[in-house]
Amino acid sequence: MRPIARRRQFFAARPSLEFDGLNSTYVDWLRNQSMLGDANTMARQLSGQASMWQNSYARPNPRSAVERAPVWFTAYPLSFITKDGQSFLSALGDPALWDAFSQIGIRGLHTGPVKLAGGIRGWSQTPSVDGHFDRISMAIDPAFGTEEEFRQMCEVANEHGGTVIDDIVPGHTGKGADFRLAEMNFRDYPGIYHMVDIPEEDWHLLPDVPEGEDSVNISPAAEEALQKAGYIIGRLQRVIFYEPGVKETNWSATKPIIDTTGKTRRWVYLHYFKAGQPSINWLDPTFAGMRLVVGDALHSLLDLGTGALRLDANGFLGVEKSAEEEPGWSEGHPLSEAANQLIGSMIRKVGGFSFQELNLTIDDIKTQSESGPDLSYDFITRPAYHYALVIGDTEFLRLTLRLSMEIGVDQASLVHALQNHDELTYELLHFAAGHRDDVFELAGEELTGAEVAEKVQNTMRERLTGENGPYNAVFTTNGIACTTVSFIMAALGINDQDAITEEQEAQVLDAHVLLSMYNALQPGVFALSGWDLTGITALDRETVRELTSQGDTRWINRGAHDLMGTSPDAKFSLAGMPRARSLYGPLPDQLKDPNSYARRLQQILTVREESGIATSTLLDVPDVSHRGLLVLVNQLADGALQVTVLNFSDQDIAGSIQSSHLVPGATVHDLFSGEDVSQVDDLHSFFLELPAFQGTALLLKDPVVEDEVTE
Repeated sequence: MRPIARRRQFFAARPSLEFDGLNSTYVDWLRNQSMLGDANTMARQLSGQASMWQNSYARPNPRSAVERAPVWFTAYPLSFITKDGQSFLSALGDPALWDAFSQIGIRGLHTGPVKLAGGIRGWSQTPSVDGHFDRISMAIDPAFGTEEEFRQMCEVANEHGGTVIDDIVPGHTGKGADFRLAEMNFRDYPGIYHMVDIPEEDWHLLPDVPEGEDSVNISPAAEEALQKAGYIIGRLQRVIFYEPGVKETNWSATKPIIDTTGKTRRWVYLHYFKAGQPSINWLDPTFAGMRLVVGDALHSLLDLGTGALRLDANGFLGVEKSAEEEPGWSEGHPLSEAANQLIGSMIRKVGGFSFQELNLTIDDIKTQSESGPDLSYDFITRPAYHYALVIGDTEFLRLTLRLSMEIGVDQASLVHALQNHDELTYELLHFAAGHRDDVFELAGEELTGAEVAEKVQNTMRERLTGENGPYNAVFTTNGIACTTVSFIMAALGINDQDAITEEQEAQVLDAHVLLSMYNALQPGVFALSGWDLTGITALDRETVRELTSQGDTRWINRGAHDLMGTSPDAKFSLAGMPRARSLYGPLPDQLKDPNSYARRLQQILTVREESGIATSTLLDVPDVSHRGLLVLVNQLADGALQVTVLNFSDQDIAGSIQSSHLVPGATVHDLFSGEDVSQVDDLHSFFLELPAFQGTALLLKDPVVEDEVTE
């Protein structure tokens, strides 16, 4: 039984008056669309209800989450092409789409952010500055559909045995009604943010705000001066989205604002990301930020009807002053752990589950997962499996898998993904930050963690961009902007994506299926996107030049795609994203072709589902007889052993598969062909042949058990 609650419904005309705190009409208009106001309304409906105590919530339960939704489709609203006149949410709720998902084996739908985002200037809304991750309301953005269409989508998913997964953003908002009320120093609203009121006598420490802007990023010198004056904690551990002249620090100063008492104020506020994404303060005495975030989560689960939530950028929820001359403590902070526990527990308390997209060290991911969200995005091995394909060698991938096991991260608690809306991340923070001075062995050398990260990053940049991959691009210091297909093309040495041959397309498809096997044939969630399902190439950067003008190259990997083939002549999505080239075609066409990506994926997911790989336990990542091989030994829930074998090289491989867990005399059964293909010898090994870029899933049958059954 799940509780039910509704947010407020507010509709009002916008009179033309002054936009400051002395205008009570304007203040009331902002209050009536604020997220904090909606959160308070939701809370009053839920307090004291018996239904709030019917679910366990203290500890994460990753395997329960995986059982409910083992395979996810990750949507991206801005890039989804629909029928003429059809909204994004209506398209996602189309029974025909869910019929296709059911055939393939997809049971989860991650919508991406669909609530109002961006900001408010006067009576007008300003557009999102970060793909709708700068939320300003609990209301659905009309550009994507209506609340009723969202609820209908959840109902259709449920009828097909599926789950809808929404997003919350616990780290920041946009500059919407809540931020404008905070600037006006209204009631609890300043407590939502890391905002510091700078007295007028010290405004000389602040930069002037350019005409037409509402704030300006402060310089490192101003950051240091404000720190020395005791106003802010100053420099943090890193500046995300660093761009000279645009974002040089994590702090911005507002223009003068008249508050509700008539006093003129200027504030300095923290933003880990862009200036339009003010950071939420999780330890303000009002706990207003906490109330806002939890209210947003409950609205999605109990009002709209979703079953799970993604926590965006939830590793940056605590900041603290450090020793003199040292950067402020802003990553891996205990407050983030406490806040994530609170959010994850509240979601479980009302019957949902959550996952975090947290790119930190393996140690920090392990710590955050102990009491917070149920699942974590696999930033551990994601760059490593890309690197394995680039160099045809799985050594680094085996290293990351083994480190994960040693530290105690359960593979079943991870979301193993192909492409999403972001870049191919290769920050490798475990090596580059947390363990930068530790020594690791790689490619016959002893390297520090920092040297390992540099080696991998340099190789990826060289092989995937520039002359080798001119259609891809470096994204700041985070990684490579590319689609899965454009990544594979560069890895295979195809430097002109417009002149790709049929033979090369077949090779790209094989490599794409191989990467799908890696992510699917191990414990945990497997996630993929419309860009994967339709085989999308990178956009020509000229077509998104305005979007990439400030350094955000990720727009080239967000090309519009027509998943169901409903609008073959459409050149843009509803949001205006240019249509990208599709190598595989829409799902209805693919489902008629047994050799298509969708049908080959269906075979993989059928094996995964029938054997129970998703909820198995990874036991061993053994050494291999060929550098391009990867072997994963998993234990299924019934105790049987399952072995995944993948060939990341462009060579056919014949070699020995060996692990101490393999029982001599056991029969090796291929789950794809249904045939017995080998037998484990006395050295705990068996022989196997694999063509280039191919893989398989094997089940070990104990002959002793078979004899007993026969008798």
